[in-house]
Amino acid sequence: MERYFLILIVFVINLNAEFSRSTVGVVTDSATNLEWQDDYSSDGGVVKDAIWIEAIDYCENLSLDGGGWRLPNIQELGSIVRFSHYKPAIDPIFHYTQSDQYWSATSSVDSTRSSWSIDFLDGRHSNFDSKDHNYYVRCVRSRQPE
Repeated sequence: MERYFLILIVFVINLNAEFSRSTVGVVTDSATNLEWQDDYSSDGGVVKDAIWIEAIDYCENLSLDGGGWRLPNIQELGSIVRFSHYKPAIDPIFHYTQSDQYWSATSSVDSTRSSWSIDFLDGRHSNFDSKDHNYYVRCVRSRQPE
């Protein structure tokens, strides 16, 4: 039993070790080699009340730290969920996260009018959200080589 407890502790510690602040408004995930928008320039650090197509447009036109941003797919967005945290369900290194729904770029296979999203209140994923709903947006980009 002690062995499993130790393994669990090491696993939890490693969850926090993958994120770092690479520059103002950007969090780097060394495990996935992705950079995440986390700036204070808009409500909640990200645009609010955007329908799905506006979310895509917002990320593609974001000029933060040189640009190159896009709306994350559902796997990418899910990689920053931390079920060990609540309200919001994300690592505390992300300063600007609302406990609410965030868009992903992944359309639902059940309907082209729906897309996947994640509720950062508790990390719950959903694939039946109408693309006409207004949700938060957090942009992502591939990490630039140093």
